[in-house]
Amino acid sequence: MIEIPPGARVFGMQLPIQAQSNYFVGDWEHEAGPTELARIAKTADDTGFHYVGVCDHVSLPESVVGGMGTHWMEPIGTLSWLAAHTTRVNLLTHVYVLPYRHPLLAAKQFANLDYLSRGRALVGVGAGHVEAEFDHLGVDFHSRGKAVNDALPVLAAALKSEFVDGFGARPRPVQSPRPPIWVAGSSAPAIARAARFGDGWLPQGPSNAEMVATLQAGREAAGRSHLPMMIGHITPFLYVGDPSFDVGQGTISGAPVAIAEQILASTADGVNQLQVRFKARSCDELCEQMVAFATEVAPLLTSIA
Repeated sequence: MIEIPPGARVFGMQLPIQAQSNYFVGDWEHEAGPTELARIAKTADDTGFHYVGVCDHVSLPESVVGGMGTHWMEPIGTLSWLAAHTTRVNLLTHVYVLPYRHPLLAAKQFANLDYLSRGRALVGVGAGHVEAEFDHLGVDFHSRGKAVNDALPVLAAALKSEFVDGFGARPRPVQSPRPPIWVAGSSAPAIARAARFGDGWLPQGPSNAEMVATLQAGREAAGRSHLPMMIGHITPFLYVGDPSFDVGQGTISGAPVAIAEQILASTADGVNQLQVRFKARSCDELCEQMVAFATEVAPLLTSIA
């Protein structure tokens, strides 16, 4: 199973192009496609990113399209395709909306992804949030938390064992005993869910010391505090160097040491995974930013004192 070694901190990123919400999409992404997506994943692969991540929506109502858009590439197919373009970087769903699928179907998809990628699947799951999308798919929105809680043990069992309740499925995952399950969400129920079931916790935004303390207390209460755990944090947008364009309020920019200091100042104790994101005007510039971050900033962040 993929784990973060004690004393280490890793970094990864959500891929652009795959999800094109108007809340965060760059203008250049509208004209980009599979070639640019593969290039960005390959850059992450070459420069030490722990993972690349993709989002999940099935069919969005017109009422939210002004903000969220409709361009959301299917996550498992996208990651399986990217597996063929990479060799090292791990492949994360951030996140796969688990209530939309039977847990055995989810297990089949993730096992297949892990098999095709030779052991690089990271199973990031969450409860979802667009009520109209649930209604459209015939899934009860208000019981989605319970649905995730009920599904997670089945998902974990099917990823670990070929046969569950007398029914089997192959191919099997490469990772042993199974790929890790990272549970997403920053609400109190989501953090409790991650503490009880997860091998990792993916906040839906920045994490803080209170959230991490709540997670750790939940793990202690569940008798799981001795187990390895990924604890995440999402940084503000970054730009390594002095930008020649308006990167927007809240973006961290400047010299590598200054960027690292600002990231660490907002990173709670216990966090061992940073999800980073960059301001860029083109695929070329994004890849340049990724290389600059990996070579100049990341070495200042990846060791936990």
